[in-house]
Amino acid sequence: MTTFGESHGPAIGVVVDGVPAGLPLSEDDVYKELLLRRPGHRWATPRREPDRPQILSGIFEGRTTGAPIAILIWNRDVDSRPYEEVRCKPRPGHADLAYILKYGWGNWDYRGGGRASGRETAARVAAGAVAKKLLLAIGVRVYARLAAIGGVELVDPREEPRPEDFIRARHSPLRVHDPALEERVARMIEEARSRGDSLGGVVEVAAFGVPPGLGDPVFDKLKADLAKAMMSIPAAVGFEVGLGFRLASMRGSEARDPIRLVDGQPRPIGPAHGGMLGGISVGTPIRVRVAFKPTSSIPAPIETWNVCENHPDSITVRGRHDPALVIRAVAVAEAMAAIVLADHALRAGAIPANRLGEKHVEAVERLWEEAYPWPQWARGGRGEA
Repeated sequence: MTTFGESHGPAIGVVVDGVPAGLPLSEDDVYKELLLRRPGHRWATPRREPDRPQILSGIFEGRTTGAPIAILIWNRDVDSRPYEEVRCKPRPGHADLAYILKYGWGNWDYRGGGRASGRETAARVAAGAVAKKLLLAIGVRVYARLAAIGGVELVDPREEPRPEDFIRARHSPLRVHDPALEERVARMIEEARSRGDSLGGVVEVAAFGVPPGLGDPVFDKLKADLAKAMMSIPAAVGFEVGLGFRLASMRGSEARDPIRLVDGQPRPIGPAHGGMLGGISVGTPIRVRVAFKPTSSIPAPIETWNVCENHPDSITVRGRHDPALVIRAVAVAEAMAAIVLADHALRAGAIPANRLGEKHVEAVERLWEEAYPWPQWARGGRGEA
C-alpha cells in the first residue's frame, strides 16, 4: 500500500498492490467505509469533504484484475489562509518542526499539516475497505470502537468482545457501542470545545474469525506488524495487545489464560494476550488498543520559535480541527488492522494470492452488507453525513 497527496493539495489517494483477481469491488464499497471518518459532521472538523472515491485502475466489470488498484479522493474544501502564520511558526505538538528539521524550511508544505495531516488517513480507510472485503473470503471480520475518551473508560477490556457490540458502534456517530454512553461522550466533547480545548482517547480494535497461524517469528510477528501499522497513524501515542499495560502490574498467576478445547481445537480462553501468543494468531479474536493524543490545534496561545526571524514567539492556532480526533481515528485503526491481517492471510496462503475461487466470491458477496452495513447516522443510510 502506498498513499499519496497532501491535506491542501488537489487530491489524496492510495495504490493497493497484491490484491488477487476476482474480488467484487465498487466505488460504493469504498465510499461506505469513508463515511466513517469523513469530516464535516457535528463531532469532527467543520471542513466539508464529500470523499467520493474514484477507482482509476485494477477493476474490470466489477471485479479486481490482480493489477494495482489506484483510488483517488479529491480535496474539495481547502482553505489555506489560516496557515500562513504556521509558515514561520511551527505549531507545538504537531509535526511542523520535525518536517522543517528533516526536509528544510523551504521544502515543507505547511498548509494544513501537508503530508502529516490527518487528511492522509482517508486514503488508508479506502485501502482498508479493500482489505476488509478481501478478508470476508475466509470469514474474517475487523471492527473498532471508542474504548475511552478524556480519561473515561467506556469498555472493560476483561470482557469478551462481541461482533454485535462493534456493529452497534458502527451505527453511532461517536463510535460507542452503548447508546446510553452517547450522551455522556457528546457532553464531554461539547464541554471541551466550549473551553477551546480538545480530548484524547483510546480505540479498541477486534478481529473475529482469524485463523490460527498468522504471523511469523521473529521480526514479522503479527502483533509487531499491527503495532507498526497503528503507530503510523497520526496522533497515535500508544499500543497494547489484550490487557496490555495492565499485565505489567499483575502477578504471573493472574496473567495467564487457561487453554481449553473449543470446537474440537485447543484455544486459550481469556483476555490477557489478545488472540496471539508468540506473535502468532491462535484462533481466538484478535484484540488490540491504540491511544490517541488530543489534537494540539486549540485556540489557546502557546510559546513557539519563529524560524524565519530566529526569535521566541507565540502562536494561536487557527483553522478547522477536531475537538476529539479519536472519534474519526476509529475508522483508521480498523482499516490498518484489516490491511495487516489481509497481508498476513495472503502470505500464509489462507487467501489465494493470484485469484479467488467462486466459493470465496460467494462468501464475500453474502457477508459484505451484513458484516459492514451502511452507517445509520448518515442521512438515509447512504447519503450525506
